[in-house]
Amino acid sequence: MKLRIYFENEQEKFPVTYNLKMLLREAIETTLDFEDFQNVCEVSVTFTDNEGIRELNKKFRQMDKPTDVLSFPLFDYEGDCEEPPVDEMISNLGDIVISLERASEQAEEFGHGFKREVAFLTVHSMLHLLGYDHERSEEEDREMRARQTEIMKIMGLEVK
Repeated sequence: MKLRIYFENEQEKFPVTYNLKMLLREAIETTLDFEDFQNVCEVSVTFTDNEGIRELNKKFRQMDKPTDVLSFPLFDYEGDCEEPPVDEMISNLGDIVISLERASEQAEEFGHGFKREVAFLTVHSMLHLLGYDHERSEEEDREMRARQTEIMKIMGLEVK
């Protein structure tokens, strides 16, 4: 699989290290492998803080509160094919925006590490970019949760 990831850091509260970027690459690659996604693709990842993600959440979802991650898929998978139609050699799947501040808060709240939380949010968001949506129905929520659990297990980051 050929994958290009564009990273953007729009916050100053948490360091965006090489190791953090490689963790996200692993989460993205593991998700694509799990879903048997074969296209050459691109994904953009933006790191922000609670205020930055609150502004995006308000603008795009009409929810004036911070959240942990937002996904902006570039394809609508409601059609007949399993993968998006590609006119070019590279398929841009979309954008992921992660609040590192919220990820840190949730890691503490849930009693697991920052690394595990950021990887989980990335997997969750990648599934959205690939067409899954836990908000459409209880069945889709269960399916998405099961996929997240399996992917995190493959990465060795499952909650025990």
